[in-house]
Amino acid sequence: MKHRVAFTLIGGHAWMGGLNYQVNLISALLEFENQRVEPILFLGDDVSIEVLERFNALDGLKIVHSQVFNRYHKNRRLLKAIVTGCDADALAVFKLHEIDVVFEAADFYGWHFNIPTIAWIPDLQHRKLRQYFGFFAFWKREIGFRMQVYAKRHIILSSLDAAKDFQQFYKLPNERLHVVNFSVPVHPIKFDFEALLAKYNLPRHFFYLPNQFWQHKNHECVIKALGIAKREGKDIVVAVSGNHEDSRDPDYFPKLLSLITAESVEENFRVLGMIPYEDVQALMLSAAALINPSRFEGWSTTVEEAKSLGVEMLLSDIHVHREQAEKYAQFFGQDIPSQLADIMSKSPKVDIDKRVQDLGNALKESNCRMSLFATRFSNVVEMALKSL
Repeated sequence: MKHRVAFTLIGGHAWMGGLNYQVNLISALLEFENQRVEPILFLGDDVSIEVLERFNALDGLKIVHSQVFNRYHKNRRLLKAIVTGCDADALAVFKLHEIDVVFEAADFYGWHFNIPTIAWIPDLQHRKLRQYFGFFAFWKREIGFRMQVYAKRHIILSSLDAAKDFQQFYKLPNERLHVVNFSVPVHPIKFDFEALLAKYNLPRHFFYLPNQFWQHKNHECVIKALGIAKREGKDIVVAVSGNHEDSRDPDYFPKLLSLITAESVEENFRVLGMIPYEDVQALMLSAAALINPSRFEGWSTTVEEAKSLGVEMLLSDIHVHREQAEKYAQFFGQDIPSQLADIMSKSPKVDIDKRVQDLGNALKESNCRMSLFATRFSNVVEMALKSL
């Protein structure tokens, strides 16, 4: 029996990781679990064209547009769910389309919501890096997670590391806590290496850091590593893409710009801003290695993308990076930029032709991980239905 699962928009330009997670999950379900699960995406009519195009490209995905899911209704619906125990507006739309299970992320439909609901929690950053959250930002997340636990949701986390943290703080029964590692698909892409370098004014040997400019992403370590390398006479370039805005600290990006100037690495730390998704993959394939200096992750999308493309990685030595990419990466201390500088200075030049040729093997491994992603998620769907 096929189960109809409702999704609403996660992320967007403000959080590309959430959007990518959702696109990849739905893609995996459509390809590998279409006999057990039918994903249905509910969107408001205020979704940007760029975001809509990502979902329109998923063959077989049913999309339902309703003003109920417009952004400006979200706070009112949340308040109603908290006060009355049920987001009646969303419930009515889901019932109309005969939804069996609802996927809840960065949202809450109420503890009296009478459709089985699965909640995805990307990480517990607010608990582990409390210093990056103001009073209201901390309690908004904390209350949201507690409500999902109280409402007896089945909770999906993306790593064993996150599950350990969750049990430490919330003591959820094991039968309602599920670890589902997400993966990303690899599609053979064609691009002109020389044209790509010219487009972004990059040398043939460079590193790539595609993280949002958020405090915990720890761009400072890379900037300081480049400064150390430059003082040692080594000219290393890191291309950096991602959203410049951190709502928790609007001054964070300006502080990074000041650090770049202080370290005299304006020509070494190349800020590209937001770039097309196809260029992200092309830059990964072209770089000597992907860098992720993050202080905290639930399960890194950029690391998973690099794994799927067969790209070398330089990662901060945190538990989840070890869990996710132990055999694929070199590790450096998140607060030891000299280690990163040393590793970068010794990284060999990439053979772009060989890397593109090897994509076939990466594709096979990626397909296995995507299939497992879809299977594990579908198993949680069936468990949620059985626990009614």
